[in-house]
Amino acid sequence: QVQVVESGGGLVQAGGSLGLSCAASGNIFRIVAMGWYRQAPGKQRELVASVNSGGGYNYADSVKGRFTISRDNAKNAVRLQMNSLKPEDTAVYYCYAYIYTTPQGNWNEYWGQGTQVTVSS
Repeated sequence: QVQVVESGGGLVQAGGSLGLSCAASGNIFRIVAMGWYRQAPGKQRELVASVNSGGGYNYADSVKGRFTISRDNAKNAVRLQMNSLKPEDTAVYYCYAYIYTTPQGNWNEYWGQGTQVTVSS
């Protein structure tokens, strides 16, 4: 069993900052990638930021220069620092992880429960 647990989020005024944390635990052999998606009401889920085991980073164009994802390999964790927040960043943010639970076979996808981020204008 693997669990992905998020923390952080909340309500902030436009221009403010928030941090989201996410940690994976359980039967983990190797993590391929971790990151964050978000989903606003009436919109499709979109990738916000990710980092893979090779150290590659990926950001949505809408958050480049404002959001930073960092990883802690020892803790199987990632953190999303969000600065200069805008009302359009309001969404439920979901952490995900692509994890091998055994040395062989394929990796599986695991998701957190989601955390609300609300940016007021």
